[in-house]
Amino acid sequence: MEGRAVVREAHEARVRSARERFFVRGDDAVDGVASLVLRSWSRCAEGGIDFRAAVDRDPAGRAMLAELRERSGDLLGQAGGIMEHVFEQIRASGSMVILADAEGVILHSLGDPDFVGRAQRVALQPGATWGEAVRGTNAIGTALVEQTPIEVCGGEHFLDRNGFLTCSASPVFDPHGRLAGVLDISGDYRNYQPHTLALVRLSVQLLEKRLFEHRFARDLVLAFHTRPEYVGSLQEGLIAVSCDGQLLGMNGAARECLGGAVGESPGRTLDNLFRLSFGTLLDRAGRDPASLLAVELRNGQQVYMRLKTSVPMRVEAAPARAADAPAARPRSAAKPCQGVTLDDLATGDAQLQLALDRGARILGKDIPLLIQGESGVGKELFARAFHHSGPRRDGPFVALNCAAIPENLIESELFGYSGGAFTGARREGAVGKIQQAHGGTLFLDEIGDMPLGMQARLLRVLQERSVTPVGGSAQVAVDISLVCATHRTLRELVREGSFREDLYYRVNGLTVTLPALRERSDIRRIVMSLLACEAGGEGEREVGISEEVMSFFERYPWPGNVRQLQNVIRVAVALLDEDEALILPRHLPEDLFGTDEFDGAKGVADDTRREASWPAAGGHGVPATASLDEIELQAISQAMRDTGGNVSAAARRLGISRNTLYRKLGRMS
Repeated sequence: MEGRAVVREAHEARVRSARERFFVRGDDAVDGVASLVLRSWSRCAEGGIDFRAAVDRDPAGRAMLAELRERSGDLLGQAGGIMEHVFEQIRASGSMVILADAEGVILHSLGDPDFVGRAQRVALQPGATWGEAVRGTNAIGTALVEQTPIEVCGGEHFLDRNGFLTCSASPVFDPHGRLAGVLDISGDYRNYQPHTLALVRLSVQLLEKRLFEHRFARDLVLAFHTRPEYVGSLQEGLIAVSCDGQLLGMNGAARECLGGAVGESPGRTLDNLFRLSFGTLLDRAGRDPASLLAVELRNGQQVYMRLKTSVPMRVEAAPARAADAPAARPRSAAKPCQGVTLDDLATGDAQLQLALDRGARILGKDIPLLIQGESGVGKELFARAFHHSGPRRDGPFVALNCAAIPENLIESELFGYSGGAFTGARREGAVGKIQQAHGGTLFLDEIGDMPLGMQARLLRVLQERSVTPVGGSAQVAVDISLVCATHRTLRELVREGSFREDLYYRVNGLTVTLPALRERSDIRRIVMSLLACEAGGEGEREVGISEEVMSFFERYPWPGNVRQLQNVIRVAVALLDEDEALILPRHLPEDLFGTDEFDGAKGVADDTRREASWPAAGGHGVPATASLDEIELQAISQAMRDTGGNVSAAARRLGISRNTLYRKLGRMS
């Protein structure tokens, strides 16, 4: 922490000096800030923005925000689960996750209550415009202008009033390469974390992949990369084609590999890109769908390709599916979540089996199901399995997270609205989640967080079996199976007066409780299945796990449950070097050992820190005649000494990845 404070103070001093020269002296050729920031300062100054301006509160009203959210419906729909997952990783860090549209208007945010209150004082909230022309230099607006990921820390913000923020943002592009919006993590500048921008960029890669697969869900999708191990990863190129081989779209990685926006040219076919004909490719892929095909581009470059299913897997559900599936070889593909049934979730754990058996007994009966359990145990996965196991399996499964939708929007999300219901609403209106679930299952996650006013309307729907859209008068009959979930105790909420007692008895037809991960007896099978899911994009490479790590997993209490375990395994797989195939203690995230939750972690923690001693490199100063290699050696040696030989901490201090540091250490030895 002391070292981080020194770095922050040095950065603050550089930025203060740069601001003095730029804003007071009018010097536009200053150092101390990144070129992206300086370009933005210049644009803002030329645009007449006053860096001393007071807070300008301009959030859009409810109607306008609803219209903007409607326009960005696909973006919001695919980003919701990712934002929740990211927020779980940064919870209690004094920050928030923000999604804005292509104009910089904030559509949705999740954050720690204390920081959200401070952010609202500068209008960092849904409905507010954070385009650069309005708010000056800031990560959201500047990322949109520059169309590249960017970090804006403290005084790098153009407006004085925003100097307490540190923001990391990355633009989001739609399946046709057009700017769709921006994802941002904002927090207190004093809590700056060097890895935040990397987390944002990774999340945007996942979001863009989701948008692509959603847009081309009914088309053929080809995944490829110049390196076989990257097929199936977030770095893979994706091409959507029609049944007759017409190119429909490409993701950014495909455009970069193939050159330009060739995929959007009218009349283009797959034959214009590859030497192998479309028909031949389909024939070869059909013989062995799981295999990689070596295909030559028209420019002579070879890529490895796989034909993906036309029914894409839901990214947020697939890992959870794998967690409850029988053990599998790490390179086997995960089963698409659309087909998960209660039988698929049976892994031998007694507590889980009790919930499965109880749920199976009410299949096809008009009995609401209430799923209880801690966050991260797989409540939505259980709900999907319940739906696919019953007679409504061919109907829609519609999910709504009551805690993730702003209170002023949940009414229109749930009940829909009629045309002209409010200013800015779509002329034809919009169908709500309840109507969308007609003939299928409506899943209300975190129902304990539903506002009281909405509870009364939901109760009426369940009683009358009909729904009235916002602004409408005609009732629409609905036939739904209701499944709800919560990590809270509804009885206590009833006693507190925050949940209606009459609604409680309506949704609580049968209650099942899913066990926490620390209580389950099948952790080894969960670990192996998650490993199969996370390492599934490694081609023929098999990834194993050491007995020492597996034993630790069985002892660790897992406060974040399956979601936390999935993240740990994902990080461990990512930290494997190309010649490594076994997860060892050193591949585990360091934060597993940063708490006192479990003394049994000490042995593994000590192993991750068991490095050679690092000799001093001639004092703290660097000779003026030192070569770049000597300077690098000095910096690495100093970082290793300061962190007690902790490679992860040293890598963070140096601003490089742990794998890069390992390679540099290997060259030093």
